Amino acid sequence: MANHKSSLKRIRQAEKRKLENRYWAKTARTAVRRIRKMTDVAEAQAAYNTVSALLQRLGRKNIISKNKASNLCSGLQMHINKLSK
Repeated sequence: MANHKSSLKRIRQAEKRKLENRYWAKTARTAVRRIRKMTDVAEAQAAYNTVSALLQRLGRKNIISKNKASNLCSGLQMHINKLSK
């Protein structure tokens, strides 16, 4: 166990960040799955706008990688494009 005050604080901060990052990553995965199940184009497009912003924000904050965020957005947009045909 850590003996220094700063080490104890770092442990507390790391645990807090880990839980928050896990929450946002899980929220993003759920949102992506929800869009992939949609069959209505207008509803999917409206949801895509909010989910895309969420994914890009998570990518900027390194909760998920930037490439993963971009790939998920791209895949969702392709799904929506297929629905419109």
